Amino acid sequence: MASATPSLLTPDDPPPVTVLNPDGASPFLFIGDHAGNVIPSRLGSLGLPDHELRRHIGWDIGVGGLGAMLAEAMKAPFIRQTYSRLVIDCNRREGAPDSIAAVSDGTVVPGNAHLSADDRAARLAELHDPYHWAIETELQRRAAAGVPTVLIALHSFTPRLASGAPRPWHVGVLHDGGDPSFATALLVELARDAALVVGDNEPYRMDLIDYTIPRHAYSAMLPYAELEIRQDLIADEAGQRRWAAILADALTAALKV
Repeated sequence: MASATPSLLTPDDPPPVTVLNPDGASPFLFIGDHAGNVIPSRLGSLGLPDHELRRHIGWDIGVGGLGAMLAEAMKAPFIRQTYSRLVIDCNRREGAPDSIAAVSDGTVVPGNAHLSADDRAARLAELHDPYHWAIETELQRRAAAGVPTVLIALHSFTPRLASGAPRPWHVGVLHDGGDPSFATALLVELARDAALVVGDNEPYRMDLIDYTIPRHAYSAMLPYAELEIRQDLIADEAGQRRWAAILADALTAALKV
C-alpha cells in the first residue's frame, strides 16, 4: 500500500490564518489575502534569496501592520493569511494559472516548478482553504448575530512593475459586481483630500481574476471595497499609522452615506 502524502505544514510551522480582534463589533471586517510572507519549512525558501521573498512578489508589503492598526482603531476583526502568495495566492481561484506562480514580476520561482497534483492539493488544502473557511465562518457568525458587515480587502501595490512607468496613485478602490455602492461612496470620501491621487479600479481592475471579494461578497450582496495602497507609503510603522488614520476616517464617512 502506498504511503499517505505527508502534510505540507509541520507542527513547528505557524497556523495559516491569524484573526486579530475576533470579538470586534464594528460593521467592518478587514481581510488580508497577502499579509504574510512565511514559507512552510518543508519548502525551504522556494529556491529564492531572502531579498526576493521580501519584495512585493512575496506579499503585500505593509498590509499586516496596517490591518492590525485598523482593527484596533475601528474595533474590527482582521483575518490575515500567514503564508506567502508565492506558495499559493489566496486571491485566486483553485487551478488558476497564476495561483502558484512559476514566474512573478520577472523572477523565476524554482520551488514552484514541476509540482505534482499532490503538491498543489496540499497547498490548497492547508493554506488557501483554511483562510477562506475563516472568512466564511466569521461572516456566518455575524449574520447569525444580526451584525451587518462591510467587507474590506486590504492590498498594497508596488510603485513600479518591472520596467513599467511609475504609478502615480496613492490608493486605489477596486470594485465590480455584487453591491459596489460602498466602494463608490469610499471613492468619493477619499477624493475629498486634494493631496491624494485616488484610483478608481486603478492600478488594477477588479475582474474575474480576483477571487476573495467575489466569492464572499457578491452573491450575498455584502457591501465591500478592495483597497490598494502604494507600498512605499506603508512600508514602515509611521506610514501605516498615517494611512490607518486616513482610511479609518474615510471608511467611517462612507458608511454614513
